Amino acid sequence: MNASNDELVTHAKLAFDQAKSPADLENAKALFLGKTGRITELMKGLSALSVEEKKAQGALINKLKQGIEEALQQRRLEMQAAELDRQLRAEALDVTLPGRSRHKGGLHPVSMTMERIEKVFASMGFEVAQGPEIETDWFNFTALNTPQNHPARSMHDTFYVEGGHLLRTHTSPMQIRHAVQHVKRHKSLIDQGLSMPEIRVIAPGRTYRVDSDATHSPMFHQCEGLWIGEQVSFKDLKVVFTNFCKMFFESEDLILRFRPSFFPFTEPSAEIDIQFPSGPLAGRWLEVAGSGQVHPNVVRNMGLDPERYIGFAFGMGPDRLTMLRYGVNDLRLFFDGDLRFLNQFQ
Repeated sequence: MNASNDELVTHAKLAFDQAKSPADLENAKALFLGKTGRITELMKGLSALSVEEKKAQGALINKLKQGIEEALQQRRLEMQAAELDRQLRAEALDVTLPGRSRHKGGLHPVSMTMERIEKVFASMGFEVAQGPEIETDWFNFTALNTPQNHPARSMHDTFYVEGGHLLRTHTSPMQIRHAVQHVKRHKSLIDQGLSMPEIRVIAPGRTYRVDSDATHSPMFHQCEGLWIGEQVSFKDLKVVFTNFCKMFFESEDLILRFRPSFFPFTEPSAEIDIQFPSGPLAGRWLEVAGSGQVHPNVVRNMGLDPERYIGFAFGMGPDRLTMLRYGVNDLRLFFDGDLRFLNQFQ
């Protein structure tokens, strides 16, 4: 029995060594430890033996089974080690190659301009307000004194969405939204006839219009400014915006021109042009913003009395300011995502 036992273990080891894959190894295991394997057959033969013979023979069979299982486990470990070695060889790194550095990211030039605008106006006491890009007709047009037949309401100029909403065409709706909330917060003062704290805010953000060429984009950026109080005049508008432009462009010699114009939400209104004292744009008048005294109807829609409260508003394009500051002549470069262009600003 001992000789046959040793021979059976030897046969099992040989079968396991010949297995080339885990599947082959499982098939070899079934020959010796499976339901119809050699060990199972030996166990079935115990039923014909006496009690004493069963004890002796059973111990031998268990020892035999243990030897086969040890051989099986050893072969499994060998195959796992071989597979790990194969993977390591396949995934080996050539340490003689130059390293790959991780490039640092940076702000987009328009984002840098937006931050610069916010910083300059913050130094003059202006808050920063944010609002929804999907607007209602009331905030985008009606509350801003835009008549029903105004061309801006046309589908040729404005992106409309379901439910009577639209993609805001300017950040001017934040004039109304911010002012209405401001009035609510200070309603008790207004009801008592006391002075309400001034509204001084800018609203930078994305806007949308049906337009696309070298100097326009369907999505662009705008920054709206608003200052409402009891003694705010057009003179304050000129001082504030002139100081902003000189700080933004870092030029005390910059010249500004306020040219009469028309906007439904301001009266009187003015286009703001600037002229650089030197450089490639020297001597040319360049339009940078629209502005004016807030129209009385707009003041009423804010929940204020236009006989008591007055102020100014302006709207400028950060994209255009970025183009002027960095000498970019095609607006579309800002939205192409070309790293060769963007890396110049890092």
